[in-house]
Amino acid sequence: MWSSTSPAAAVAAHASLAVLAAVLTAAVAGCSGDEAATVDGVEVPDGYEVTLIADGLDRPTQLTPGPDGSLLVAQLNGAEGEESGQVLRLDPGDSAERTVLFDGLVTPTGVVAIGSDVWVMEQRRLSRGAVTGGNLEVVFDELPYNDRSEGTLSVDEQGRLLYNTSGSVDGVEAAEGSGVLWALAPGSEPEPLATGFKHAYARTFDDEGTLWQTEVSDGTYDGQPPPDELVAVEPGDDFGWPQCIGDRQPVESYEGTQERCADTPRPQALFAPGATPTSVAVAPWDPDVLLVALWNERRIVTVDRTRGDGPVRPETFLTGIERPQHLLADGERLLITDFEDGRILAVTAAEG
Repeated sequence: MWSSTSPAAAVAAHASLAVLAAVLTAAVAGCSGDEAATVDGVEVPDGYEVTLIADGLDRPTQLTPGPDGSLLVAQLNGAEGEESGQVLRLDPGDSAERTVLFDGLVTPTGVVAIGSDVWVMEQRRLSRGAVTGGNLEVVFDELPYNDRSEGTLSVDEQGRLLYNTSGSVDGVEAAEGSGVLWALAPGSEPEPLATGFKHAYARTFDDEGTLWQTEVSDGTYDGQPPPDELVAVEPGDDFGWPQCIGDRQPVESYEGTQERCADTPRPQALFAPGATPTSVAVAPWDPDVLLVALWNERRIVTVDRTRGDGPVRPETFLTGIERPQHLLADGERLLITDFEDGRILAVTAAEG
């Protein structure tokens, strides 16, 4: 789904029929916490352990809680651009038992369950279907995007669906409807929650209700590649893209000014250009620590959520996963989708 330096083009397409149950062989334990295999080659600090929850997946992207303790996971299930993507339900008692809820998707990057519906994000297309599977109903098609993807899906405390329309430019401004984080309430039209993003790929809420959002950048601005970011979002925020990047840095080629950028929120953390933060989660063992998956850097880092005057320094937490894709805080464990090796891993704080 991503190139070696930036996210690849994601998704366009239909959801097909089909609710097929498939029992796949996998020498792993279930999602319910049965005995699981340890994982060689994945390194975490002393006091933590990593176990294998599921394998045999094909380029998994977002992972989300499903009904009755199950997990829903989107996967490419083939090469990019093929109509082979799926949304699977993993049984809570045995993750080797999987049901295909939706098939025929083109590079699905987002999935979330809200009530009796499952929402799926493809390239320029947002759809929903029943948690039991079947057909997907297209809600929005031909969404503005930047030839990559629209990223993940989330739900807020009000039950609104949050999704991103990634940024493209029209002259020196963001193209109409692009670079926006949207909130969609049941039975309503979508409303912009925040603007001025290049690619607001993934997000999470902490226990105080703060919305944390990753920002994936690409290209060059005044001849230099921009950093990627982690930001806290308040309703109505304007992060300034394309006139402003990074920590309030004006872009002269897009007529950015110090005055314009001074009004934008400061990032909580900056990452190297091309790091590609595909997910963020609150650490299950410490509510003051945010965990960020850096896809191209092949690591997961910690970011202190304490708000200060300017960005804080990320610290490496986990290495040894080729492409850490999505993070999900699930009770006392952190679940990780491993895009490259088709696995779901769990990190827990060791007892005692």
